[in-house]
This record gives sequence, structure tokens and C-alpha cells, in this order.
Amino acid sequence: MTDTETLPLLLEFYREKLATVAGHIAGARLISQYDANNTYQYVINREETQLAWLRTAIMDLGGPIPADLPEPTRSGKADGIFQEDAREAKTFVEKWTARVESLKHARHRGMLRVILGETSEQQRFFEQALAGRDDLLGIRTEKAGKRVGAVLPTRWLE
Repeated sequence: MTDTETLPLLLEFYREKLATVAGHIAGARLISQYDANNTYQYVINREETQLAWLRTAIMDLGGPIPADLPEPTRSGKADGIFQEDAREAKTFVEKWTARVESLKHARHRGMLRVILGETSEQQRFFEQALAGRDDLLGIRTEKAGKRVGAVLPTRWLE
């Protein structure tokens, strides 16, 4: 891949990742179980960091930052959302791995490899949530006991 192909690739990657983040935000509004929702918040935070890296790389190459996509709406039950997000993460990694490896620019290739690795980790989180695991981000001490209740569908309240 030539350097002139790098910017279009980064822009396409950014748009797809942006759509993924929007989908995860919409999904988190429907996932009220504390541990699963907390995992979505972790995933969203990491993806927002990845988008910042991508924006910087795009601007360094003189490219325009694509406008944010409208927030998608999602519906369904937790199992369906977990399954869909795991499948989308797997598809994303499969689609992009060879293209990322073809990049000549080592810094951008390394950045995209990290994002693909974190996307694979997210796939594992979604699969574990689908399997009913509640230790997605770690194991609580025995004294903490089982979590009770649910989270609100709104991420930030003013």
C-alpha cells in the first residue's frame, strides 16, 4: 500500500469505528445489568480513545475529520445485543487485519494493530457476557457479595 492510500484507509477505518461506538452507546442504554453495563462503559471509553488516535493521525496527514454519525437506535434483549456486538467485532477484525498489515507507515500500522487487538478483546467480553459471566472486568472479593439492581439507561445526567 502506498502512502497516498493511507489517508483514505484511515478515514474508512475511522468511519467504521465511529459507527461501532455509536452502536455500543445505544446498546449500553439497553443493558441494565451492572457488570455488563460497566463493561460497555469500559469498551466505549477505549473506543473514544481509539477515535482520538485516529483523528490525530488523519489530521497529521492533512485529512478532514468525518462528521459524527447520527446515533443509531437499538432494540432487543441483552443476549441479542451481546451476540450482535460479538459478531460485529469479529467481522471488523477479519475485514481489517490484512489491510492493516499492508500499511507501509509503521506508526499507523502499529496504532491500527492495537485497535484491532482491543476489538478482539471486546469480542471476548461480549461472548462472556452472552454466556452469563459477571466477572467481565475482574473478580470481586467475597465480602462484596452479589450486585443487586440495575443501571439507568442514560449515560450522563446533568
